[in-house]
Amino acid sequence: MKQDNKSFWNRYAKIYDFEINKFNHSAYAEMYRMMSKTLTADMNVLEIATGTGLIAVNIADSVQSITATDFSPKMIETAKKKRSPANVHFSVEDATALSFPDQTFDAVIISNALHIMPDPALVLKNIRRVLKPNGILIAPTFSHGHLKASTWSLNTFLLKLIGFETYSKWQPEEYLDFIHQNGFSVQNWKILKAAFPLVYLEAKIQ
Repeated sequence: MKQDNKSFWNRYAKIYDFEINKFNHSAYAEMYRMMSKTLTADMNVLEIATGTGLIAVNIADSVQSITATDFSPKMIETAKKKRSPANVHFSVEDATALSFPDQTFDAVIISNALHIMPDPALVLKNIRRVLKPNGILIAPTFSHGHLKASTWSLNTFLLKLIGFETYSKWQPEEYLDFIHQNGFSVQNWKILKAAFPLVYLEAKIQ
């Protein structure tokens, strides 16, 4: 059986917005501002791991269109129940096997997801394929590399009990290196204060 967190996210969909706003509200608000400064009104954007569409809805007025996707049908079902701008379109997609043609999007957003994906390198390969040659990758991701081994082991054990697993534990510099090693050149990055350190990152294809 394929190993991932889909069953967890399907169960979590109904309380996702509450948890984000409770623990990471200020960091997400800053992400919206930073993304809106980088994106432009003529861009067609893909969002991977949209969850319930929080980012897509909040930056929609900065772009031409957003195709907001998630591998969890329940997340997308919850997202579609929201009042969303007309240029936001939700659908179920597997980030490791995107169905879109090559060089379709001006920008791809994948927020707080690469560290919880079993094969993040394959996801980045798919992103490179669907990005236009001068396209932008926006990939904020939580950093867990600062945690002590004992703390990390306990957290991992407790999360696995509820069906959730973190596959990558990066320090910020390690995350930047990972992005670079998988075909992207980092243009801008910043650590935001959230429940865990959040590495906001913008990059382009090398």
